[in-house]
Amino acid sequence: MENQAKIADFDSILESRGVTRRDFLGLCASIAAAAGLSQMAIPRIAHALEESVIGAKQGALYPVIWIEGASCTGCTESFAQIETPDVGAIVLDLISLNYSETLSAAAGHSVEEAKAQTIAAGNYILVYEGAVLKAFEGNALRVAGEVGTTALVEAAESANAVVALGSCAVNGGWCAAHPNPAQAMGVQQYLEEVGVEATVVNVPGCPANPEWLMSILVDVVVMKDVSLLLDRLNSENKPDDIFGQTIHDNCERRGHFENGEFVYKFGSEEEAKGYCLYPLGCRGPQTKSNCGVVLWNNRRSWCVQAGAPCIGCCEANPANPGDNWVQVNTPFYKRMRDLRIGDWLVQPTVIGVGLTAIVAACLVVHGFGMKLTGRMDGGAPFEKIRKWDAKHPEKSIGKYDLTPEERQALAEKDCGHAVSLDETRGGQS
Repeated sequence: MENQAKIADFDSILESRGVTRRDFLGLCASIAAAAGLSQMAIPRIAHALEESVIGAKQGALYPVIWIEGASCTGCTESFAQIETPDVGAIVLDLISLNYSETLSAAAGHSVEEAKAQTIAAGNYILVYEGAVLKAFEGNALRVAGEVGTTALVEAAESANAVVALGSCAVNGGWCAAHPNPAQAMGVQQYLEEVGVEATVVNVPGCPANPEWLMSILVDVVVMKDVSLLLDRLNSENKPDDIFGQTIHDNCERRGHFENGEFVYKFGSEEEAKGYCLYPLGCRGPQTKSNCGVVLWNNRRSWCVQAGAPCIGCCEANPANPGDNWVQVNTPFYKRMRDLRIGDWLVQPTVIGVGLTAIVAACLVVHGFGMKLTGRMDGGAPFEKIRKWDAKHPEKSIGKYDLTPEERQALAEKDCGHAVSLDETRGGQS
């Protein structure tokens, strides 16, 4: 009876949100797919959701702390602007967002107190958005009077998992681009430097797709199994099912690439036909992400489908702030990145054209020098007849316009070097 009451209450909650039982089971199927599970896991997911929402004897909403580092809150906006009923929105309802500078209704002392209480209680997830600013002993960023780096360390030490959300959190992103005066870096690198042992999950992107974060929440919050999450991570602590293939591998314009059909100018006929955007700077072949599969805006479209080249915003090496997507991929609409020589930025094509011009100029100067020194007058002597042919006229390979006397003279001459026709004729005269 108690279980039936729970199910009835749960159905009421879903109904109040405009979600039918059929929609809910569809939600469970979507969660299973997002987590890389088979359809056999749907009943288990449904049970976990019901228990999480109702919480028979204790509140089972999983605590989450969402801290903003040096960010534009783009990842927060990406995750918050989800339509309902939607997988991500319902999962968001199943967590207790105890702290968020952007989304929390509370402000000031009360919200900071909620964060402190959550950290003291433990058993929560930390979502960190934005770059970690190390300069000035961490004072490059202060929140509520607290040093930014201190806030990260305190929250990460007791977290079950730390989600570095967005490319800025993975390796500094925009903030880490040259000259990086704030010494921006990623969450994982900073925690390793200060000796904090934490399970860091790197989710790059500018912004990160909300469904990527949702799939992580499924593993940790709904399935309550951190090992599921750890099994998904690659050598850079990125979920391999999300960031294991290049965008080029799953791009809808891949066929045009293979056929050599490209767009060289925006507004052209080739663009209207949906040809490949590679010449316009598309970074799809070198950027690993499943954007073309998951899509954006509730799976409506994505950058390339909308007509824009991929700018590689998911490129982020957590061990190297300088290997950030802004520094590596700009200018976005050029085929090659800029090369940095000190503070001077230059395209490789400019260097190539310059070197070609220098070589051409050197050849011209060399030609004039040869002419002025007289080394070009008359040219070098050329062998008019092969020595072997001259000695064996009956087996001659080449064909020569020689008189019998000239041929005989060449056959009798044994000077140990190539013999020219002019030399032979000069000898006869």
